[in-house]
Amino acid sequence: MALQWEQVLVHSTDPMSLGQWWADALGWVVVHSSPDEFEIRPEPDRMPGLDFVRLDEAKKSKSRLHLDFRPDDQDAEVARLVAHGARRVDIGQGDRPWVVLADPEGNEFCVLSQGTA
Repeated sequence: MALQWEQVLVHSTDPMSLGQWWADALGWVVVHSSPDEFEIRPEPDRMPGLDFVRLDEAKKSKSRLHLDFRPDDQDAEVARLVAHGARRVDIGQGDRPWVVLADPEGNEFCVLSQGTA
């Protein structure tokens, strides 16, 4: 049996807005857009993608799944994402070499340093 990873689903109260935020943050392209679903990918036919799907319930606690990103320059990328609307969050990570941020709907993600394993 062979499986291909197609996408990660992200529940959102405003899929179009949050999906566009992530498309802009990552430099990805929109491959599907409707009021209830907004899908982005690195390139039109390159997977996996992120698919933002409407859920009319706000996020209530720490995410059980989050994305990690490894930039060339952690400080510059954190500054860019914060200027883009992300915010720093504390989920109990303590003094670690990565930075935890949250998107506009509160979904956590990490910006790793070059040395983080």
